[in-house]
Amino acid sequence: MGAITGKALILACSAIGAGLALIAGIGPGVGQGYAAGQGCAAVGRNPGAKGDITSTMLLGQAVAETTGLYGLVIGLILLYANPLIGKL
Repeated sequence: MGAITGKALILACSAIGAGLALIAGIGPGVGQGYAAGQGCAAVGRNPGAKGDITSTMLLGQAVAETTGLYGLVIGLILLYANPLIGKL
């Protein structure tokens, strides 16, 4: 068996790091589902406030989605524009 080169080690660790970064998508999915469920329950209790409830829920979901997008960006950077390879 051949020795592991520095570039191969960096690529392998970057792939593992990208996978771990994309796990960050689980949290926003759960949070947005919970927010949508609570929003539906709130509209069921008070149909007159549907507009306010919907706008507040959508704002909260947009803020929650940013963590998933940050994880996706980090994963894509590690896979395709790997800044660590230039450090060899």
